[in-house]
Amino acid sequence: MFSMKVGPALAAGCTIILKPAEQTPLSALFYAHLAKKAGIPDGVLNVVPGFGSTAGAAITSHMDIDFVCFTGSTEVGRAVMAAAATSNLKQVSLELGGKSPMLIFDDVDLDKATDLALFGVVYNKGEACVASSRVYVQEGIYDEFVAKLAEKAKALVVSDPFDPKSNQGPQVDKKQYEKILTYIEHGKREGATLLAGGKPVGGKGYYIEPTIFTDVTVIK
Repeated sequence: MFSMKVGPALAAGCTIILKPAEQTPLSALFYAHLAKKAGIPDGVLNVVPGFGSTAGAAITSHMDIDFVCFTGSTEVGRAVMAAAATSNLKQVSLELGGKSPMLIFDDVDLDKATDLALFGVVYNKGEACVASSRVYVQEGIYDEFVAKLAEKAKALVVSDPFDPKSNQGPQVDKKQYEKILTYIEHGKREGATLLAGGKPVGGKGYYIEPTIFTDVTVIK
């Protein structure tokens, strides 16, 4: 996310103020440290950790900032647009919540397709705005695809991300962990079929098994 936002702006000759998510400020600060070591002048790339209601609000309403790019929830996206409109009518780019679909046709290599589908949803523990959280599979290969995908999901190692054998680390915080478990329970109650995962892992930390549902009729 850092490189996606910062790289094009630097290439266009812009100075940048970047506010990382309050749950994950350290990676952005380290990238800024690397940028300084690489020769980016002071004041060109500025990382401002803080909460959205304070640091974020100051950025979106500042009269000397010409453009705001935000990735996050739809609710906060509306607030960003409102602040931009009531300040200096700064330009806004929003990348908000969604349920990105992946389409699988019957001419695919099943091994590659299941690998990509699984990577698309467990990458970064699923905490990505482009996670392929919905997969639509052509009828002729549906059963085989689903069986192979579930088998691979069950084989993934969920553990400390510093462990070289780990395929998936913990959720970012307790709030996200509990939210995911709530959605899993919603899926069960609403009639979806749980093929893999669905449970916490271990007794410590915010680890959840990679989870696959089929027969889903309600998307949240």
